[in-house]
Amino acid sequence: MSSLNTVFNGLKVVRNMGLRYVAFRSAHELNRRTGRLKRRFPKAPAFQRYLSLEEWKQQSVAFFFKSREDVKVPRQPAPEIAQRFERIRKNELTFFNGVTLPLGPDFSWLRNPDTGYVYSGTAHWTEINDYSATAGDIKFVWERARFAWVYDVVRYDHHFGEDNARLVFEAILSWIEANPVNCGPHYKCSQEISLRVLNWTFALYFYRNSPALTSELFDQIQYAVYWQLHHVYHNINFSRIAVRNNHAITETLALYLGGLLFPSLPDAAEWKARGRKWFEQEIAYQIYNDGTFLQFSMNYHRVVIQLFTWALQLSALNGEAFAPVVKEKALKSLGFLRVCMNDGNGWLPNYGANDGALFFGLNNHHYRDYRPQLQALAMLLQVDASFPDIYEDTWWYGISPSGFKSKIPEDNKALYAFPEGGYFICREKDTLTMLRCGSHKDRPSQADNLHLDIWHHNDNLLMDAGSYKYNTDEETLRYFMGTASHNTVMLGNYDQMLKGPRFIWYNWSQCSRARLYETVDEYIWEGAVHVFQHVGADIVHVRQVRKSKQQPVWVVKDHILHKPSYLDMRQLWHMPAAGKLTLKAEDSNGAILQPHFQSGMYSSLYGVKEENATVVFGSDADTIITEIIID
Repeated sequence: MSSLNTVFNGLKVVRNMGLRYVAFRSAHELNRRTGRLKRRFPKAPAFQRYLSLEEWKQQSVAFFFKSREDVKVPRQPAPEIAQRFERIRKNELTFFNGVTLPLGPDFSWLRNPDTGYVYSGTAHWTEINDYSATAGDIKFVWERARFAWVYDVVRYDHHFGEDNARLVFEAILSWIEANPVNCGPHYKCSQEISLRVLNWTFALYFYRNSPALTSELFDQIQYAVYWQLHHVYHNINFSRIAVRNNHAITETLALYLGGLLFPSLPDAAEWKARGRKWFEQEIAYQIYNDGTFLQFSMNYHRVVIQLFTWALQLSALNGEAFAPVVKEKALKSLGFLRVCMNDGNGWLPNYGANDGALFFGLNNHHYRDYRPQLQALAMLLQVDASFPDIYEDTWWYGISPSGFKSKIPEDNKALYAFPEGGYFICREKDTLTMLRCGSHKDRPSQADNLHLDIWHHNDNLLMDAGSYKYNTDEETLRYFMGTASHNTVMLGNYDQMLKGPRFIWYNWSQCSRARLYETVDEYIWEGAVHVFQHVGADIVHVRQVRKSKQQPVWVVKDHILHKPSYLDMRQLWHMPAAGKLTLKAEDSNGAILQPHFQSGMYSSLYGVKEENATVVFGSDADTIITEIIID
């Protein structure tokens, strides 16, 4: 029977992902096992100078600024900036914008600080296992090598008038020496490689005139930049076919920018031309026409917002332009995320996969505050995003505030529907309510359809649990990726979809109808999704949410069509430990349901989890009606 199930699940993968995906993954694995893939990526090729420091300085290429002397960011030597720098100076790193860990004097680029596991620095990258229970989450190894911490040093030097170029360049040189080309864990992910190159480039321009940037040092950097982009280029199909999410957008943009900013490198013209074409294709496909994103993740969508800013500003500064679809999708993405934002603190629902990524940290604001990144793109597109301040990001990108052509969100508009991605939002003065009711033509990451998120006075009172880690024990993975951590309904202990290996789900949930409208007294959401196909082929979850216009009261009616009689329906509500909600429920038989209180898990930041309060209403009936009242 298990063999038959494997065949059936394999057919589901083909149906969901397509033959191209399956054929590529099969060929890729065959090439890896036979060593063909290894031969395409040479280990530690001989050093060669492709570009000298003087040649690089004489290039007629525009960056956000020419050097630190050209930076127009208003100086504000805030204590937070000094504190961030001091942590870095002491070799402490804030992981995933969450917990700060001491790396110690014996720091190794190859050691996982979470588990202590040390990767091989000489094994070819195709021989590195990135999902090992012994090694732990490889993202802990990648985080410092991404060099996003460089922005904290750059910002400190700018605001305090210091020069810590030596600290930055010694770290870059240390990384190059410890990581031979195409060897070890840091060549395993092309997105990490791409980010490293972009972050090094930012540092090169800022410290362009520093005595610490010597010809000998630049020789090592240009060699490493060339071979890292060479790797990205020759492995691009893995991201464009097997992964196809923010990885592909990052990598194709890195190829374009690598060719643009280092035009003298061999293959630069080809990287630039193809990178630009591929970037345009990925944007056209991955950003839906309503501005939502195929990854169904707020934070990964912000990643794309930052990439849009780099792409549009640097191309414009160099007299180039992408196809119109790039700016169109940038504008629509901006509109979607801004509508989902809680105005008081800039936070959005903790919805979808969230690995703590914030590529280019150019301000002092909390990681969950999206305003600085959205504003930079909004200013570039001449859109008024209705923020009270101008944040630092805008100045770093060389964007000058100017007249606005449009405004988001619209004045006096409460209801916003994004049907292609499946998000339905109501914005009131004191509350933000979001219901997800979507179909999946692209791979879902979490089994969370009909999740309800409620904010009141900046507090997330009905919350999404987040992600925690992508490589942890199976029970924890299933909780955070599955239905149990969302404000929706389960049948027994079954998720809405059938969990496969790693990031794979079978039996994708699909929306059959959804709408959001208002009456004189209420806002009303109605949605229906086909779910639990592994339990019964024709099961449908129908949810109606009614929100009073006069007070913070919601009434939620959940109905399960064709519910198996042997399974109870379980309505789940996740809230802060110090909850401010009263919930009352009854079922279709008229029975008053008693709440079952249990401890849940919540992860606002990747790698960090805490307890939250979970209320479960269970019934053997097919309908539960719940009133939610803010105390």
